[in-house]
Amino acid sequence: MDKNEMMYGLARQSHEKGGFNGAWLYAENGQTVSKGALGWRDPDNSIPLTEDSIFQLASVSKQFTASAVMLLVRQGKLSLEDRITKFFAELSSYQDVTVRHLLTHTGGVPDYFDDEDWFIRIWRQEKRVPGNDEIPRFLSETKLKPSFAPGEKLEYSNTGYNLLALAVERLSGMPYEQFLQQNIFEPAGMRNTRCCHIRRDGVPFEKYAAATVYENGRFVSDVDSEEDRDVTAFDGLNGDDYVYTDIFDMLKWDRALREEKVLTAEEQQLMYAAAKLSSGQDAVYDGEEGLGYGFGWGTGRDERFGLIVSHSGGMPGVITWFERFIDADRVLVLLMNREPEDYRALDGFYDGMREIARDKEAAPVKTIEEIAISDPDRSKWESFCGRYEHPEGSDFAVDGIFMKDGELHAVAFDEDGDRMEFRLYPIGEDEFGRKGGMLDLKFGEGCLTFDGFTCKKL
Repeated sequence: MDKNEMMYGLARQSHEKGGFNGAWLYAENGQTVSKGALGWRDPDNSIPLTEDSIFQLASVSKQFTASAVMLLVRQGKLSLEDRITKFFAELSSYQDVTVRHLLTHTGGVPDYFDDEDWFIRIWRQEKRVPGNDEIPRFLSETKLKPSFAPGEKLEYSNTGYNLLALAVERLSGMPYEQFLQQNIFEPAGMRNTRCCHIRRDGVPFEKYAAATVYENGRFVSDVDSEEDRDVTAFDGLNGDDYVYTDIFDMLKWDRALREEKVLTAEEQQLMYAAAKLSSGQDAVYDGEEGLGYGFGWGTGRDERFGLIVSHSGGMPGVITWFERFIDADRVLVLLMNREPEDYRALDGFYDGMREIARDKEAAPVKTIEEIAISDPDRSKWESFCGRYEHPEGSDFAVDGIFMKDGELHAVAFDEDGDRMEFRLYPIGEDEFGRKGGMLDLKFGEGCLTFDGFTCKKL
């Protein structure tokens, strides 16, 4: 199979159907099999992406924070079993949380997105972007309680990685950004990579691919978005995000790990080991794929390819994926700087690239319009209309269903309480999808089911 031809064809399909806008690289045994870039660096479609365009990594950045921690462990400056109160005495509410807990998201430290207004208020009222050194103050002032006892379960926490970055800074005696540059990026030969704060300090890269969102039928930069401009308020944080790089440097990072230029094989084995809960059970990071979580890596095993570690990343206008086949020596890098017009077109690209990397054929990319039933039976649609209860424990709620121009539409609220309205496309018997996301809704007798929640009609 010609993987280069297949990957380029898949990327082209997805791009033309409003899905993929970014760059990719796939390599086997250190040799590039396929690479390319399609789309635009700016919202105005005036600057084409190139293969050496610079992208924000979002949460793929966490592996660099975890690597920095491992380097300090090697130097004897901290231990994985150290309680975080050793470095942050003011965090007495988290006195049993260890460095290991933070690395594996098992410490119960709440995510800063649980009270994001704290950052937004400082940004708007004080006209400044809060720094990462203010994370302990954030936890103290908001009085956010631990989500659970340390080791009880795994719950993703960006804040935990902010604390790790702050610990790296305090123990090394240098800014976190400088520590990564001197101890990770330079030894790995990653000349186009740095940790920086583009929204706060300005753009340091000539080839920066601007984070772009799709809003009200057009593309705008994240900082100009009505909904997402508050992303600037978080641009002073470190550890969970804000590493910028290109596809070629990510391949260099893969090789640097294999060649032990930064971390030893033994240190990496520790990082790839899935966390255990205090009950002795495996801590599950991704139930759908059966992944555990190590130190900055999702981790799992494949019957054919052995150990595979990976991480995704997402912020407004940023979608990333980095996957390394440890035993089979393969690596897949997907970096995107634009939200899709059609999420199914993007999902087809993402799934297809991962299938090709596993020596399989990719399914054709299809949009919601192509999946939708062309001449559906609309006889029951009026009965679906009305308001529905909001599910407990969900950060998304479908509030109501109504008819508009002969089609079914929904009103919903996201985790921030923002209202959205979208058309529903029939994709099965009493089953519908939307264009702006992967949400599937199924109507039953006086109820609506989505995301595993069943909500009664009011």
